[in-house]
Amino acid sequence: MSVARVAALTYYPVKGLAGVSVEHAEVTPTGLLHDRSFMLVEPDGTFLSQRSVPAMAPLRVTVLGDGEALRLSADGAGDLEVPVAYDGKRRDVSLFGKWFGAGVVQDPAADEWFSERIGKPAGLVRVTPEHERPGWGVHKGQTGFGDAHALLITSLSSLDGLNERIVETGGDPIPMNRFRPNLVISGWDEPHTEDKVLRASAGEVEFGYAARAIRCAVPTVNQATGEKSGPEPTRTLAQYRRQPDYGGGVSFGMKAAVLRSGRIAVGDEILVQEWLPQGPDPAPASR
Repeated sequence: MSVARVAALTYYPVKGLAGVSVEHAEVTPTGLLHDRSFMLVEPDGTFLSQRSVPAMAPLRVTVLGDGEALRLSADGAGDLEVPVAYDGKRRDVSLFGKWFGAGVVQDPAADEWFSERIGKPAGLVRVTPEHERPGWGVHKGQTGFGDAHALLITSLSSLDGLNERIVETGGDPIPMNRFRPNLVISGWDEPHTEDKVLRASAGEVEFGYAARAIRCAVPTVNQATGEKSGPEPTRTLAQYRRQPDYGGGVSFGMKAAVLRSGRIAVGDEILVQEWLPQGPDPAPASR
């Protein structure tokens, strides 16, 4: 087996919007610094997602300075800079009807900008200073406004294996950004090796397996255009990546908890301290 290394690092300042690729990052207990610290919500506080609003995908947010402001940008629209409110007025928010908490209300100008871009009312909120939301799985950890975990980890070999199958049936290969990972690993010969990692480290960071990443409709969205592009990769994944112990969903990548915070960089070696034991995946039973 080749030496496994960090091939890419990406954080998503606003849940469901475009990611920011970096060469190095600070990793906190809730994931890469600034990852999913913000999200868009409907008037009733329900989070907005590419699942129902694919037009969110190409909207870009840049964290300015030490996090004191955001720059919002989109093709065909003027940039907008808004200050970040770390505390202040709050509103009730929810994720998947399972987690209910609060978000710090941000600048009304941002709400107007996003609402115009996606064609429906949207409010921008940030995690509160006291935000505490545990994940689930073998290692639970903490998360911000992520679906349920601090990190989403994939590998280039997994994408290569998937694209080989897609091309064999006449389809076009897809890019890794369809899966919106935080950390991409190179150097593993076997696809889906990430599924077998129980504990591993890179740079100063240690992470632990939480659960497999069960995929929704988001990977069918073209991340550059914000349009649904057809049945792939879900159709092909359904042929070989169904997970009966996760309710029959299809998986690609693994969700992980941060066990030790610190600095991580592209090129860092991935050192696996412990592999999952043979047998059934222990994650579903812990949910």
